[in-house]
Amino acid sequence: MVSTDRMLAFAAMSLLVIVIPGPSVLFVIGRALAHGRRTAVATALGSVFGSYVLVVAVALGIGSLVESSVTVFVVVKLAGAAYLVHLGVQAFRHRKELRVSAATAGVPAGTVSARPGRGDLRTVVDGAVVGVTNPKGIVFFAAVLPQFVDPSLGHVTGQMLLLGLVPISIGLVTDTLWGLGAASARNWFARSERRLSLVGGAGGFAMIGLGVTVAATGRAD
Repeated sequence: MVSTDRMLAFAAMSLLVIVIPGPSVLFVIGRALAHGRRTAVATALGSVFGSYVLVVAVALGIGSLVESSVTVFVVVKLAGAAYLVHLGVQAFRHRKELRVSAATAGVPAGTVSARPGRGDLRTVVDGAVVGVTNPKGIVFFAAVLPQFVDPSLGHVTGQMLLLGLVPISIGLVTDTLWGLGAASARNWFARSERRLSLVGGAGGFAMIGLGVTVAATGRAD
């Protein structure tokens, strides 16, 4: 349905965009610092799911409306920014509970509990919300994805859905690696209750800062 040349070209374009850390990557890192490895992986999974929702929206024609309408774009962007700030505030407020969860989980000293601060399903949903409201993803899928579709082959919607799996797969791998790396660094901080509390607060501040950045930046029009 999609030629190999177009698939490879879109994969190269996707990789160039994805390697530049955006809201989703920074959000995964923030959750990894605040809650650990398991939450980071669940967040990455939710983020790519949310991104694929954008692919479906573009394939069905909704994405072009969001990308072309300044009002709709701003509303979606601000909703995502507000959610990021909310999650960051929650992570900062509960930063001191990180050492409690580590102590009560029966894990060795100096090791952070793999138990997340939120349920797995809720964590995936959090990631999905950030993924679907990610301005970088909205612009990329709405403006770039359609350019790699070959109308002469027909099944345009199917081509978009198939092509959309390429950046989703790349994003899942890279986001997970970012999250695992951040979670591993967090284990070092767990050797000190004070350092663990600080890193939990840093993760919260990172998410708050990311939300403010997302709200303050965007399209020039």
